[in-house]
Amino acid sequence: MQYFMDTTGTIPAGHGFKHFDGTHLCWLAFFLLSAVALCLLYRQLGETGRRRFRYVLASLIVANELFKVTCLLIGGRYNANYLPLHLCSVNIILIAIHTVRPSKTLDNFLYAIGLPTAILALLLPTWTKLPVLNFSHLHSFTVHIELALYPLILLAGGDIKPRARCIGKCLLLLAALAVPAIVCNAVFGTNFMFLNRHDNILPLVVAENLCGEHLVAFPVIAAVLLTLMYLPVELLCAHRARHIRHTHA
Repeated sequence: MQYFMDTTGTIPAGHGFKHFDGTHLCWLAFFLLSAVALCLLYRQLGETGRRRFRYVLASLIVANELFKVTCLLIGGRYNANYLPLHLCSVNIILIAIHTVRPSKTLDNFLYAIGLPTAILALLLPTWTKLPVLNFSHLHSFTVHIELALYPLILLAGGDIKPRARCIGKCLLLLAALAVPAIVCNAVFGTNFMFLNRHDNILPLVVAENLCGEHLVAFPVIAAVLLTLMYLPVELLCAHRARHIRHTHA
């Protein structure tokens, strides 16, 4: 517990974990098992049960973020870097809104942007300097698991029905959310949404090494992810439409 209140900026080297070592694989296994179990559970619930489930999960996500902020304040380490302007922090707010007022745009944003970014964060965590018995280590893994679970469970239950025609609105929302991040990065020297620095995230590092600019990776990643997320959906919808036309012919 000696380093429980430390952050990546204060902890000495040599106490963390490595990508895909035992600690990392245990967290990934926990995510997979939780996803399977909770998706199966959600599919069995009625409308009232599903609504309560969403409220409980969203409340746990918000509580997890408040736990982080509380620990930072107690340790005297809260600063501009912890403003809720990273994409995952923004997704916490959007999930809370979605729980109360769901919409097609939020459905697709959480599916197309929230889900893959949370999974990528779990696969390539930036908090590897932190040991298991550390508040930020525990928060970072659990909150990203929760952020991935929310849209994944709703997708499995059929409550989120993604369609490619909503991509434009999602990208516009993402651009709008990037504006305060850009302003704060300029004012405070922060790195919200990794717009100023790659922070050793592998795809961004590769882009900088190849092109001299890590931002080049963003449109490439977006194109690949959106294709992977929506091409199967649109093919399935087209297949169902043909089947319906054939049935009624």
